[in-house]
Amino acid sequence: MYWLKEKTLSREFEIRPAVAADAAAISALILSLQPYLTIEPDGSGAEEFLLSLSPDIIRRNLQDANYRYQLAFEGGALAGVVALRDNSHLFSLYVGSAWHGQGVGRRLWELARDAALARGNPGSFTVNSSTFAEAMYRHLGFTATGPVAEMHGIRFIPMRLEL
Repeated sequence: MYWLKEKTLSREFEIRPAVAADAAAISALILSLQPYLTIEPDGSGAEEFLLSLSPDIIRRNLQDANYRYQLAFEGGALAGVVALRDNSHLFSLYVGSAWHGQGVGRRLWELARDAALARGNPGSFTVNSSTFAEAMYRHLGFTATGPVAEMHGIRFIPMRLEL
């Protein structure tokens, strides 16, 4: 396992691949952002989606070769997570509220993108962006490929990036 020391704005982060033992922390970080992700602030109607964020499901994903997760830590606290599925779909990119606007999401995306390109991705990526994160994905170069969709209590925008 490796650790990267990264300086993002004025903060220093350690970035490393996730392991199965990280599943509970990843789940807790993502679920802390639930009001940004679900149509209803209390998560009603999104039970299936929220179940997919459980430690057991994340642990299963971490053990699946089709998923690659990277984590960013600041002072031992999990600040963000990125995951690619099938070396092309940005499955997860979540940054804890305390680190929003600090460049953590951009840096995690850049690391995931570069690793995917090194593993043979030809430069094509997809993501289903929450409406909250749409501006960030546009800033990263993604463009919408369809209208806003609603399913399982979440609202999202299908997006693509062609390098």
